[in-house]
Amino acid sequence: MSEQTQPDNLQPDLLLSEHARKNRAMWEASSDSYEERHAASLTGQNAMAWGLWRVPEAELRILGEVAGKDMLELGCGAARWSIELARLGARPVGLDLSSRQLRHARRLMAEAGVDFPLIEASAESVPLPDASFDTVFCDWGAMTFCDPQRTIPGAARLLRPGGFFAFSTATPIQFLCQDMATDRLTDRLINDYFGMTRLEWEDEVNFQLPYGEWIRLFRKSGFVVEDLIETQPPENASSTYRDANETAWARRWPMENIWKLRKE
Repeated sequence: MSEQTQPDNLQPDLLLSEHARKNRAMWEASSDSYEERHAASLTGQNAMAWGLWRVPEAELRILGEVAGKDMLELGCGAARWSIELARLGARPVGLDLSSRQLRHARRLMAEAGVDFPLIEASAESVPLPDASFDTVFCDWGAMTFCDPQRTIPGAARLLRPGGFFAFSTATPIQFLCQDMATDRLTDRLINDYFGMTRLEWEDEVNFQLPYGEWIRLFRKSGFVVEDLIETQPPENASSTYRDANETAWARRWPMENIWKLRKE
């Protein structure tokens, strides 16, 4: 990482949005239990893998060659992705809004014997200079919990010309079928497609857009869409994030996707 992107750990913006404060409180309260539940499925060969069913990066080849690249992970959590990228010769920076999540990241970095900057801040307002990175990426993380009207232009600002942005998140199709009353997925269209922006629970806010709105936002922000990968759980797959019924749902309809974008 270049010297201009090496600040000490920064505190979050005092003017966080209401949804950012709500999501941060949720992660501060649930970070330890999240780590306990999911650590095994995020470790080893699953550290560099995508989504709820941990499809390996070696199979999908989303990020390509990483050695020597300045890379920013949005919503890094315990920074397992960035730790593995550092081992491969990348220069990562991990960003997360939760101090508790970053505490786990520091512990795992010390155990792995690697060191790179961790920044405590919102992906909606990243406190780093323009054109600091070759790659910005997110595996669910911040792109689920932050307003894309801020994160997409923000990623474009942070990337150098020709830079690469990849992120995985839920699909609009999942959004349409999410029963908010029961917090379950159905095989029916429940929520409106036109005008979709967010799903809100008592302690959490998730964001989503219709496909056309995503593409228009990408173009407006200076991105070209290279690919949209709709992942499907492998046969006999299991997940610590989703139960068997939800896994069966995701084998019929796309529950998650990965956008691949290039800055013009």
